[in-house]
Amino acid sequence: MHLCRNCSAPLSLSFADLGRQPPSNALLTDPEQGEMIYPLHAYVCEKCWLVQAPEVVHREEIFNDHYAYFSSNSKGFLAQCAHYTQRMAEMLVFTENPLVVEIASNDGYLLQYFKDLGIDVLGIEPSANVAAAAEKRGIPTDVAFFSAARARLHVDAHSKPDLIIANNVFAHVPDVHDFVEGIQILLAKGGTATIEFPHLLNLIKDRQFDTIYHEHFSYYWLHTAMDILGQHALKIFRVEKLPNLGGSLRLFVAHFGDPREPDGSGYEILKEEVTFGFDQDKTYTKFSRRVTDTKCDLLDFLIDAHRAESSVGGYGAPAKATVLLNYCGIGPEFLPYVVDTTPFKQGKYVPGVGVPIFHEDHLFADKPDYVLLFPWNLKKEIVGRIGDRVRAWGGKFVTAIPSLEIF
Repeated sequence: MHLCRNCSAPLSLSFADLGRQPPSNALLTDPEQGEMIYPLHAYVCEKCWLVQAPEVVHREEIFNDHYAYFSSNSKGFLAQCAHYTQRMAEMLVFTENPLVVEIASNDGYLLQYFKDLGIDVLGIEPSANVAAAAEKRGIPTDVAFFSAARARLHVDAHSKPDLIIANNVFAHVPDVHDFVEGIQILLAKGGTATIEFPHLLNLIKDRQFDTIYHEHFSYYWLHTAMDILGQHALKIFRVEKLPNLGGSLRLFVAHFGDPREPDGSGYEILKEEVTFGFDQDKTYTKFSRRVTDTKCDLLDFLIDAHRAESSVGGYGAPAKATVLLNYCGIGPEFLPYVVDTTPFKQGKYVPGVGVPIFHEDHLFADKPDYVLLFPWNLKKEIVGRIGDRVRAWGGKFVTAIPSLEIF
């Protein structure tokens, strides 16, 4: 019996059982090579309503010197980062010699903009290969997992930061209480932490089950995030909705006792969650059935395309593609290849199913009848960039999430 990582209650209510899968970013160099597979099954705690996947893969196996995700590959995302930096510089009251620390800083995609403003920065990133890319940008980066112990070391070695950034890392933490305690220890008095994570409400509404993978240990309502932060004397004084990753929340967090009072933005989202039924079993069982519907619809499309002798190529090899292809059992017989703009991924294979990953030029040379898009959160950016070329040969795009769409 697995126990809730927030409140230790036993877990029995299933949210999404996606079978046995390899770690989603563990790309293969040879389709015949052996690989480890693990259960990928998310549960719901019926006491605190935290949705979570048990830690069946140790984080060191996922976040290592072969980690395949580089944040700087999306130009649209970088534009958002530049805007966030300018806004924080204008919005927050910094000390005379401010310090900004980002937890899970990846390749320096965000801290580079603070550095350009003359603000001291420090990244904390466990994956050595992406940390090395940050260092090349001139972003000092500690290769480590963030924790309460690590926070104490930083307090001894550095000044406390005015701003702590934790973008899309909250879900990646198996010991969430140790992580939040680390923020409480590290954050300067009067300082601000911003924490971003995909909102579970959007995941359920838009059937985004392909964002459930081994490196995502937890999936948050605002209710559960507020509960966990409050246990460590941290309060939320502002909440913003973001379009990122299918719909995310940005929390503005301060110490208990900070004079900034909640502005009411969180209350509206909490009310929305209650109306949606975050504390009702049927919300989760209905989602589980819809996941199976998506599998059936995608397989029906690929089977029909195969029988009609229509060609299909995939676009993008994010973790989402690994989850969706493995859950549906889709290999090269239905999807001969995917293309990706990340050089690190090209020449490798999708874990579990062995679909080869090529440079995007392969797609333009092959001219398939259908282009199956996996990074649906970047659909507008991708279609805007390559749509005219695909339509010129009569090709159509296909997405499977939230439901099958051909356009």
